[in-house]
Amino acid sequence: MNRKNVLLSLSALLCVGAATAQSKANVPASLFQTTGKKGGTLTLSLVSSPQSFNYFAVLDNNSYTVMNNVLDRLITIDPGTNKLYPALAESWTFAPDGRSAVLKLRKGVKWSDGQAFNADDVMFTLVDVASNTGLKANQSAVFKIGKEPLKFEKVDAYTVKVTAPKPYGAMLQALTFVTILPQHKLAKYNPLKDPEGFMKAWATNTPLKDIVGTGPFMLSSYTVDQKVTLVRNPNSWRRDPAGNQLPYMDRLEYLIIKSPDAQIAAFRAGQLDSAPITGAQFPDLKRQEVAGAKFNVIRGVGLNNPPVHLAFNMDSKDANLRKAFSDLRFRQAMQMAVNRDRIIDTVYNGLATRPGFGVAPISEWYNKATAGLFGKFNLQQAAARLDALGYKDTNRDGIRNVPGGPNLEFNLLHAADNAIMPGIATILQSDLGKIGVKVNLQGITGSTVLPTAQSGNFEAVLSTWGDQPDPQLRKDIWQPGGALHYWRRSLQPEQEGGTPNLAAMQPWERRIYDIFAQAEASGDQAQRRKLYNEWQLLFGRNLPVILIAKPDSVAAFHNRIGNFYVRNNAVISSNYTVFEK
Repeated sequence: MNRKNVLLSLSALLCVGAATAQSKANVPASLFQTTGKKGGTLTLSLVSSPQSFNYFAVLDNNSYTVMNNVLDRLITIDPGTNKLYPALAESWTFAPDGRSAVLKLRKGVKWSDGQAFNADDVMFTLVDVASNTGLKANQSAVFKIGKEPLKFEKVDAYTVKVTAPKPYGAMLQALTFVTILPQHKLAKYNPLKDPEGFMKAWATNTPLKDIVGTGPFMLSSYTVDQKVTLVRNPNSWRRDPAGNQLPYMDRLEYLIIKSPDAQIAAFRAGQLDSAPITGAQFPDLKRQEVAGAKFNVIRGVGLNNPPVHLAFNMDSKDANLRKAFSDLRFRQAMQMAVNRDRIIDTVYNGLATRPGFGVAPISEWYNKATAGLFGKFNLQQAAARLDALGYKDTNRDGIRNVPGGPNLEFNLLHAADNAIMPGIATILQSDLGKIGVKVNLQGITGSTVLPTAQSGNFEAVLSTWGDQPDPQLRKDIWQPGGALHYWRRSLQPEQEGGTPNLAAMQPWERRIYDIFAQAEASGDQAQRRKLYNEWQLLFGRNLPVILIAKPDSVAAFHNRIGNFYVRNNAVISSNYTVFEK
């Protein structure tokens, strides 16, 4: 790392220390539009019942949504700045060589059952759970440099040291992934020796008093397919700028409402305090707000809003599709047939933008040189590309044929219960049909889309991956051979922790693989930026998946709720800082 980067790193560390010293608050100041008051119930919605209350046992956003109120991370992200902010780790030092970090834990924190939090909980979580490849939702990928794992060391009861075998520029960002678990409650399940047994712990039928956290809320009751109720954690360590304990709300309820339309109906009826809304729902709700409805509808640009992508199974069981999907020229033709402007206008009602290639355009890592790589929507050129590849309608039934073979058609998997995906799927089906490509829509429950894709049991799929503050935190997705690189499963190791199938990679895939390996092993941020710029260009030129649109942050909330607002073009809210006015 050069002198400039060392100074920048030291400056960043000093800023963290100053932020906590200048105010009684120990949470980001950006969360407060004003100081709130205690009392009341916040009612939100889930699209499905949580599959488990064990964060590391399932890949389920509903489970994560609930448990993010119960469990804390060592380091979090300030939503107003997208910078690192202290959580259970009160402060840290990151070595100038990028190979180690020392974290000072927050003293006086208690679990919701009154037990003291300390370094033993952190070590148990990082070593036995988060790095445990036997667990379904393990986070081992961000705790490795190549095949070599990070080392975690307990220095004393409130100090933990993380050491990397090589410089690791995203070490601190990787720690934002991990929710810290109570050793005194979960060590008995012995996750290292019995991962299957551990994943059965904290199932949804567990007595809720046995599920403890350091977060602002704790579980109170759960009725399957109806409601999850949480109450204020009396031991919550969070404080507002005036020194008042957070959360403000007494209770947090999640009503399980599967239909997006039913969620909006419940919101309008006052049964929900806030509801996720789409671009299609925005105009009508905004008109009602202007006409005097007692709710607010706001819009911003979010870093983590997941862009939609179209992926083709390059390992399809159908040999004809496998050949087509693996051919860049075919994917380029499909890219030309994606009418992003129409999708943004009609499906999102204009409340979306073109995404970046693996990096959000508002991110500091975004490569502006990639902006022109989407090209223009042009069905004529797309048809000409398919003609040149030999996909022509030889039997004159209106559908192109594989050279010397059957019709060119594929199934498009998508979330039928999602407010956005069916509309995008229908537009793709229509436009591709105009150039003789038959698309059969295959709508399934949203929670099963990713597991189905990961199993390889699909031909094409519409899905989403959220952006992150640091590209390295998405290497499991974008690095060929990664556990979530589902469109080319043949590149993944035969065994967990093994070597990816490097010999099967195309030259551009191997270069992306090497880029991620080099970037994670560098503490030089300028060098990392150069590498990630190259990766984004390779992504845009080779189209491992086809990016479609990135939605804006759009939210609706009743005007009795405070600290829900837009700041610096970002929608700001937190379950522990919102309050009843």
